[in-house]
Amino acid sequence: MNGILVSAGNNLLSPIILSFALGFFAAIVRSDLTIPEAMAKALSIYLLFAIGFKGGVSVSSNEFDSGVLMALIAGTLLSLLLPILAFALLNVLTSLDQLNKAAVAGHYGSISIVTFVAATSALELYNIDAEGYMVAVAAAMEAPAIVTALWLASRGSKDSRMGSDMWREILLNGSIVLLIGAFVIGLLTGSEGMNEIESFIVTPFKGVLCLFLLDIGLVAGRSLLQSYKHITRGLVAFGVLMPLIGSITGLAIAILLNLSEGGAVLLMVLCASASYIAVPAAMRVALPEANAGIYLTLSLGITFPFNLTLGIPLYLAAASALYS
Repeated sequence: MNGILVSAGNNLLSPIILSFALGFFAAIVRSDLTIPEAMAKALSIYLLFAIGFKGGVSVSSNEFDSGVLMALIAGTLLSLLLPILAFALLNVLTSLDQLNKAAVAGHYGSISIVTFVAATSALELYNIDAEGYMVAVAAAMEAPAIVTALWLASRGSKDSRMGSDMWREILLNGSIVLLIGAFVIGLLTGSEGMNEIESFIVTPFKGVLCLFLLDIGLVAGRSLLQSYKHITRGLVAFGVLMPLIGSITGLAIAILLNLSEGGAVLLMVLCASASYIAVPAAMRVALPEANAGIYLTLSLGITFPFNLTLGIPLYLAAASALYS
């Protein structure tokens, strides 16, 4: 227990988490602090490229073996199945209609890439190595949950909601294209490519992440202010319980896949996080009738802060206890 508290304290006092807290606080007190939209998008592009590139470089030094393939298959299946668990939990804890339950559930099968980045930073802090191909697993887990969400929404209906626009939204989502594309570039260029752009990819990374999380804190705080009336105690409970259920599922699969301790933590984080980029964009196209205030506030205003402050230390402690 003391180890968890110390880890949580270290996590809370990192510049990365405090930057998010500053943005969240500024939004709650209604400060006029803003990050220009163009700058926020540039920060996001940088982070996605850097994450994908570093993952590709890491994989380039190792063979693409059956372990990598199994991890990718497992990630895809988890993304497809976790929304079903989320939907069932929403049935127990809330009185949402089928459409809104499906929209919320889809967010909890996809992933938050920023939570993934924060987890990798925490692993670096404790000198814990992880498999480089976990970046590819993260990319594989972005989209399948959207398909499950649409299936959940359309059960008993003749409207499949899977038109060409929806498939385009899923397959050509900008964050997925950039993450996979950067991964391939890193894979093809390897350590020589890293040497060429290391000063751009590695050194500024955490500083850029701080600015990005400052903006995310502003967005999360303002989303909470606008939509708190829709958030019941059952939804708050869901926003905390679902990450814990997802993380336990991820840990069990990590053990089956024989991942390292660091790899297990990252898979736990991927299964525990909730999308606030790819899935909301898809839901706006496919399920416009769903209440965006509910699913955005849950993923960004409740689950995201929980994972950053308490979730990651808990996942680290659980993996450490099993792998020690």
